[in-house]
Amino acid sequence: MAGLIEVGAGFHPDLSGRENVYLNGAILGMSREQIEAKFDEIVAFSEIEEFIDTDVKYYSSGMFLRLAFAVAVHTDPDIFLVDEILSVGDEPFQRKCLARIRELQEAGRTMVVVSHELDMLTELCSRIVVLSKGVVVFDGDPVEAVRVLRES
Repeated sequence: MAGLIEVGAGFHPDLSGRENVYLNGAILGMSREQIEAKFDEIVAFSEIEEFIDTDVKYYSSGMFLRLAFAVAVHTDPDIFLVDEILSVGDEPFQRKCLARIRELQEAGRTMVVVSHELDMLTELCSRIVVLSKGVVVFDGDPVEAVRVLRES
């Protein structure tokens, strides 16, 4: 299981991007060998190659997000938890993240996405569960779920 519940959880501000890839990858269950094998792919996905040896405390929030997302989606999780993370970052990177999420879905991975971006949810999800004050009020078709949400 991997997740982006809070951007940068498991990242240390006084470590470089490179060091944080290894730290966060290990936290997410990757071995050193797995991280080394995917390191270049992770950095290329994040598009912050020239800053990979800079301490992350100097990164913009967008750079931080890019690296955190890149590490998480390269762990090849069976279950991927995403909480509003795609609302951060520029539009081209959001499209890239959505494409990567679709690749993971096509590979049979399970996505649990928490979001208020209804259009993105209907495009991305095959099933939506709507909660109201901790109670399930709908569980099923994404288009119908959005209709229920908009009527409430």
